[in-house]
Amino acid sequence: MVANLTLAVNRRSREDEPDWFNLEIWGRQGQIAADYVRRGSLLGITGSLKLDHWTDRSTGEARFKPVIKVDRLDLMGRKQDDDSYAQAIGQQPAPDDDDDIPF
Repeated sequence: MVANLTLAVNRRSREDEPDWFNLEIWGRQGQIAADYVRRGSLLGITGSLKLDHWTDRSTGEARFKPVIKVDRLDLMGRKQDDDSYAQAIGQQPAPDDDDDIPF
């Protein structure tokens, strides 16, 4: 199983456009990405940069695309996403501690 997706990384200033990265995720982590990652999901990744290259069939030109081959994927999304993931792997959802925050 392989999942290919695009990750947007916001810059510090809201006026700046985000940076976009192509991700390639293999194996079980690829399946988890396919099942649980949605637009707007917060992700933590560890991986290595590789350069995909091919010849464009219509023009014959060489094409290149940088891709991050993900070694580790951490889902850091909203609480409701975390609960459905926890249930899917057989864990109890995390308790809702939002009410305990004094501010």
